[in-house]
Amino acid sequence: MVKNGSKSSAITNAKRILISQPRPESDKSPYFDLERKYNVQLVFHPFIKLEGIPAREFRKQKIDITYYSAVMFTSRNAIDHFFRMCEEMKVSIGQDTKYFCITEAVALYLQKFILYRKRKVFYGADGTNKSMFDVINKHKENEKFLYVCSENQQDNEIVNWLKTNKCEHQLGFMYRTISNDIKETMNVKDFDVICFFTPSGVKSLYDNFPGYKQNGTVIGAFGNNTSKAVEDAGMKLEIKVPSPQQPSMVAALDQFLCKNLKK
Repeated sequence: MVKNGSKSSAITNAKRILISQPRPESDKSPYFDLERKYNVQLVFHPFIKLEGIPAREFRKQKIDITYYSAVMFTSRNAIDHFFRMCEEMKVSIGQDTKYFCITEAVALYLQKFILYRKRKVFYGADGTNKSMFDVINKHKENEKFLYVCSENQQDNEIVNWLKTNKCEHQLGFMYRTISNDIKETMNVKDFDVICFFTPSGVKSLYDNFPGYKQNGTVIGAFGNNTSKAVEDAGMKLEIKVPSPQQPSMVAALDQFLCKNLKK
């Protein structure tokens, strides 16, 4: 959803957009289509980095991975760290284990680690938590869920839903999120639009620039928790995703630029 509001010169002349994620590996990324379509510059720079929790530290959580019949993933990073942990701990995952993912793209990433079968891999229809809940709701009576997440960035909406709906579940912290040092490599004031994807990304902005003032910069956020972090920091949120009409940040930026950019 792109929120309407008074337009500043930064909005109507947005030329430099900061995407707080790594640059896509493929030149065919739809982000680059936006650059060509609107003649804007997209700069990719991750605000955070992930640090895997070692097996010896994970054992302190006293989690028996094999006890759980279903595993929940909200990112490819979670998948990477789950199977890394299983390898480090020499845990064999049963063939009947079910996997519940936030999006189809995350679900398809499982092919890197397992024999992909639709009867044991499930994902939400539109990338929202609600669509994933709709899928989980059909299986909650018969499954024990392990939600693989960051030590300091689990999705509270998911946790609360699992509790409220009496799903047998456990949070498995297998990695943590830490701020990247970006202050030496860029000046965020040089950008007309900044897009965030995690609450930790918002935290990183203020870790690097404690006195940061928005001053007309357009802020975009992906996910309810990220949107809340932006607003809790006192910033005005202009671009909020996902929504049924705008399931991705690319789609939201496309609509935003189409409506607001002076050609």
